Amino acid sequence: MVHPLKKILARLGPGFVTGSSDDDPSGIATYTQVGAQFGLGQLWTTAFNLPLMIAIQEMVGRIGMVTGQGLTAILRKHYPKFVLWLVVLLVFVANTINLGADLGAMADSTRLLFPDLPFAALLIGFTVLILVLEIFLTYRTYAEVLKWFALSLLGYAVTAFIVTSDWSVVLHSLFMPTFTFDRGFITAIVAVLGTTISPYLFIWQADEEIEEEIAAGRTTIAQRRGATKEEIANMRRDTVIGMTFSQIITFSIIVTAAGTFFRHGLNDIQTTTQAASALEPLAGQFAAHLFALGVIGTGLLAVPVLSASASYALSEALGWKNGLYKKLKQAHGFYGAITIATFIGLIINFIGINPIKALYWTAVLNGLITPPLVLIILLVANNKKIMGRWTNGYWSNLFGGICLVATALAVTLLFAL
Repeated sequence: MVHPLKKILARLGPGFVTGSSDDDPSGIATYTQVGAQFGLGQLWTTAFNLPLMIAIQEMVGRIGMVTGQGLTAILRKHYPKFVLWLVVLLVFVANTINLGADLGAMADSTRLLFPDLPFAALLIGFTVLILVLEIFLTYRTYAEVLKWFALSLLGYAVTAFIVTSDWSVVLHSLFMPTFTFDRGFITAIVAVLGTTISPYLFIWQADEEIEEEIAAGRTTIAQRRGATKEEIANMRRDTVIGMTFSQIITFSIIVTAAGTFFRHGLNDIQTTTQAASALEPLAGQFAAHLFALGVIGTGLLAVPVLSASASYALSEALGWKNGLYKKLKQAHGFYGAITIATFIGLIINFIGINPIKALYWTAVLNGLITPPLVLIILLVANNKKIMGRWTNGYWSNLFGGICLVATALAVTLLFAL
């Protein structure tokens, strides 16, 4: 008999994995910093960002399903080369820095649970493990593994309930926005936008919708081109579930940090070990260990998503064979790019960068490159030559437009202050 949880996970697709990987160690670090610095002052961003996330990720999922190709493959065919290579460069650089910081945070958190294990050995061990899983597991098996890793995020929801006593204040902060024209506050907003509406997710979901079709036997672009109403509806439902799950976890992390660090005047969390250790006297050892395990579990989910999306972008731009459904000997360039991006990320950890600070500023970097990428997605999703009858409707354009304006405005304010 199939376990009920396994049956539920089997119904979930790329949208759920995408939403879950959005809460990677970079996201956890950013939301922890935001909660520690501003308490519940930016909790409203979780409600504000949810419809924007859904709109953008639904667009990229629809682009992948309708065209049968990834986002950068579409740019290569229909748009000027400078647009293509701008996207590839931004995504590859941001992803590599992001995954490097994620690997460091995973090793750092593991040492909280097992203090005698050396940081370098853990870092190399995680790198090798992720590469082996990503390169040698079949896509179907790997997709199931990623879904199980996503469940580690539930620990943050549990921790939020442990540390919170007055939920009326929390709910008021969720639906009553506050805003301060202060550089630190604006920087945090940009970081939250960058790690929530993350560029690497745009590439990932479009390509994973294609991977799903290939796994179903549609191995050529001609076979994959087009989509039925039922297929689009299923993708939209999956995307809504994934993005909602993502924002529930974001909400939980900010609430936890506000209820512990901010309340006790711990406004500057420097490392993941410090964050988890600080939780222990404030919320107990169980909460501290849940925090550390969450960083490890989400890193195992997010690092391969980061490296794969960087490789998808580069491989499609260069016309290389690509896809996690292919074996190593069938797509040397694709898996080579995954390996190179991962190892560059590994090396970043040996040049003295603070993990939490790197994760936070990686989120800011993602925030800076999000507006031009959102604009490109809107242009593609409204192009009848590319999308046929599946161009954007009113609501997609409304929330996509709000997303573009909000991210661009936040970046403008950051440079103006």
